[in-house]
Amino acid sequence: MGSGDEVIAVDAATDEITATYTGLKNPHGLVATPDGEYLVAGSLSERPLAEDEDAETPNSKLYLVHPVHGHVMMTIPVAGWTHHEAITPDGRYVVSTHPTRGGVSVVDLRDNQVVETIQTGPAPNYTLMAPNGKTAFVSNSGNGTISEIDLPRWTVKRTLQGGPSPEHLVLSSDGQTIYATNPRAGTISAVSVDSGKVTESFHIGDGLHGLDIGDDGKTLFASARSEDKLVAINPATDERRTLTLSPAPYHLDTIHGTGKVYVSSSNRPVIWVVDQTTMKRVGTIDLPGGEAHQMAVVP
Repeated sequence: MGSGDEVIAVDAATDEITATYTGLKNPHGLVATPDGEYLVAGSLSERPLAEDEDAETPNSKLYLVHPVHGHVMMTIPVAGWTHHEAITPDGRYVVSTHPTRGGVSVVDLRDNQVVETIQTGPAPNYTLMAPNGKTAFVSNSGNGTISEIDLPRWTVKRTLQGGPSPEHLVLSSDGQTIYATNPRAGTISAVSVDSGKVTESFHIGDGLHGLDIGDDGKTLFASARSEDKLVAINPATDERRTLTLSPAPYHLDTIHGTGKVYVSSSNRPVIWVVDQTTMKRVGTIDLPGGEAHQMAVVP
């Protein structure tokens, strides 16, 4: 919940808030272990460095939250403020992007400490985990690239094109295409995993931000906050449907198995509930304060 300094839990069946977790500072990134036992939230804030500390000194943190007992279990120091988090399919490692440090931290949840730091490129924004557990992709919004990381070795093995300024990423259902938002251009780039090149570009609108794929495995949902709209697009046909959401639709997640899309606002403490098929707003979740950023969907 960003400036609300908390994480909330919502029952996706009823769209009701069921829990609030406090004791966090400006949480932005969020992931859950596959079994739902832990939440890991990253802070978008840093503490000032002391005179005897250098630029490599950890000055931000991840929070390990127990969703049942409802408290922060511990904090894990990391290199700098974190934008987004991703977790390996086995639930062991969390990858945090550090836009001001040009790379990512890898945290081993078995030991609850940073075990690797990987330089990827300027302004890394988002991490996408491949379902096979062997590969991760990190968008570098500062130079238009996507870094492909070998997970067992924790090394960058290839650099892909990403579009002008790639940020949020999703993988196609067949694993062959990465879709990347490019907010400065207002486009979604389709990137071939095989060739590493941009094969197609879809203009969505100014302030493009959130991105996810629908229950049908082919529809992309994207938010354009400067144009107050949610767009559903089939990239195979370029068929589109649009819903006006105001103000400033922001982060979003498709809640698989429910037919819903949750869309937050960057200007109001609210999440809109949208039907994936009809593209109609079917509910509103009023939040206690702050703004909803990355959402973790727990089965």
